[in-house]
Amino acid sequence: MSVPVVAVIGAGYAGLACAVELARAGVHVTVFERSHTLGGRARVVHKDHHWRVDNGQHILIGAYTELTRLLRLTGGSPKQLAHLPLTLHVPGRLNLKAAAALPAPFHLATGLLWAKGLSWADKVAMVGMMRWLKKRDFRLPPEMTVSGLLRETRQTPAMIELVWVPLCVAALNTPAEDASAQIFANVLRDSLAASASASELLIPRVDLSELFPVPAARYLATRRGKLRTGNAIDALHPVEGGFRLEGDPGSQPWPHVVVATAPYHAGTLLASTGHCDRLAAQIDALPHEPIVSVYLALGKGQKLPEPMIGLVNGATAGPAQWAFDRGQLGGPEGLMACVISASGPHEALPRDELILQTHAQLERHLGRRLPSPEWSQVIVEKRATIACRPGIFRPGIRTPMRGLWLAGDYLESDYPATLESAVRSGVACAQSILAELGYTG
Repeated sequence: MSVPVVAVIGAGYAGLACAVELARAGVHVTVFERSHTLGGRARVVHKDHHWRVDNGQHILIGAYTELTRLLRLTGGSPKQLAHLPLTLHVPGRLNLKAAAALPAPFHLATGLLWAKGLSWADKVAMVGMMRWLKKRDFRLPPEMTVSGLLRETRQTPAMIELVWVPLCVAALNTPAEDASAQIFANVLRDSLAASASASELLIPRVDLSELFPVPAARYLATRRGKLRTGNAIDALHPVEGGFRLEGDPGSQPWPHVVVATAPYHAGTLLASTGHCDRLAAQIDALPHEPIVSVYLALGKGQKLPEPMIGLVNGATAGPAQWAFDRGQLGGPEGLMACVISASGPHEALPRDELILQTHAQLERHLGRRLPSPEWSQVIVEKRATIACRPGIFRPGIRTPMRGLWLAGDYLESDYPATLESAVRSGVACAQSILAELGYTG
């Protein structure tokens, strides 16, 4: 019996998760990647000779178990992730930290009880919303937005400004007035309303290419998998026995092909088959939201009060929502990563002005003057994720063509477009291929 072979196009988190699962079952996998850097939209970027930063700051939560399983499977070290209890710290405004040692729901209740910066009315509103969601089993009207949910549950201005809107934008990368309340409720269900470990914040201590893609590549190499970087696939041509890949240096048809690219590349590949025009058009029509990362190297001796702090965002407050102290997370001392999620007025600013405004925003929140950056960088992902809106079309892993599959964070999921959604889609795709092959290794 010949060993099944599969081609995966795209070496991001979804494509590599799919390849790892297939290789684990004994399937021979070849991964094609246009870039020479692994990770897709979650990758390391080399800047100005010696600076290695991510193209966007990502955090995981303890509930996102599939990625952590794959990290263990591929030999990743637990030390590569900083495990922090759920912490919402806005300097001078809010300090809420879950009691990690207590079981649910006492971990959150205790943290809320002792939270600084929230009135009793704020705390009662938060508890009331969680009870309201639990009473409905976290099932909401499909058309409801997060802003609609906050109005329905009578959240206070402080809770909206300091807790719910920042969490919504961080998790869904979509403004609260546009974001799906159902997807937001799913995240709350599996984090705040679950165990203490499920609500933990897991922040990578290494760059995003090193976190999972590099160990995944090593794993594939030990199981006859192949990784072809710098190898773009420009089109898919149906032929007898499967598909011919335009750009594949080989000549054999591939009986199974997984398109694990970003959605704005997937549509082009699907359309090239001549049989997936409707699906390609639906994917091409998906709305996207940006993520901007502002890196400020402030030098030795510069620290934030927590590894991750919230920043009040708005026209007068500043552009960023969160700041990460990379020096406390395994990076160079004094390197700050400030994140601006979703669309907004900041998109019209020149990069130098964005750096100045973010630096000034940090100074206001920390209540002190900061040195001018030794180095600064703005990295813009204009289409970082799909816009997580109510009722948005998210395709499944199957396409109209037998043997042609999809994997990616934009596919149908209980979660927004996150690293967890990406790897879950890749694993689900691999499992469906194995079931179709009837192959168990």
